[in-house]
Amino acid sequence: MVERMVSLSVGIMLSTALLNALPEAFESKADPRTLFATLLAGLLAFFLLEKLALLRHSHHHEHDGHHHAHGHDAREAGKSGWMILVGDGLHNFTDGILIAAAFLAEPRLGLVTGLAMIAHEIPQEIGDFIVLLNAGFSRMRAYVFNLLCSLMGVAGGVLGYYTLDKASHLIPYVLVFASSGFLYIAVSDLMPQMQRRATVRETVPQVILVALGVSLVLLLTHGAG
Repeated sequence: MVERMVSLSVGIMLSTALLNALPEAFESKADPRTLFATLLAGLLAFFLLEKLALLRHSHHHEHDGHHHAHGHDAREAGKSGWMILVGDGLHNFTDGILIAAAFLAEPRLGLVTGLAMIAHEIPQEIGDFIVLLNAGFSRMRAYVFNLLCSLMGVAGGVLGYYTLDKASHLIPYVLVFASSGFLYIAVSDLMPQMQRRATVRETVPQVILVALGVSLVLLLTHGAG
């Protein structure tokens, strides 16, 4: 199920960025060169954030050949759980701001932006839940903290709505930054996962689900217009 969600997410995220958010931003009065610079800065920012996340997790492995005491492993696992919660909370807060910007630009764009984020968040939240369990959290505790992190998206959405409503000139740049995130996640994270399953039996459903994601976005944004 998670593997199927990855393929659907690719179609939704790429089509939301390339067919909706970026055209909406470039149709504004914003300077195209500045928008392209924002796109570049966004791609590099997501690259660096992923690097930091990888570096953060690469220093510790339960079976890395170093004989740590069990107490050390438990402490490190607990720390990684809290770090994931902090990172997830900030990520959701930012997502809320980006969705608010999309709704302010065009309601249907806000709808598909939210859909793109949900499609990506479902498999990610499942992975985070498993990591929290491995870090020593009980099922109820992991569920409650995951729920609290998700509510950060609501806080970001409310803040973004009232802030960007008074600074509408920033909306095209926020849309471009959101698009850079969609493009980076789809191309550098999700599509490589799909490439690991290279058999025809796996590829056919992947292609169908990507096409379904694109069709869904087109239907939501252009079907009623």
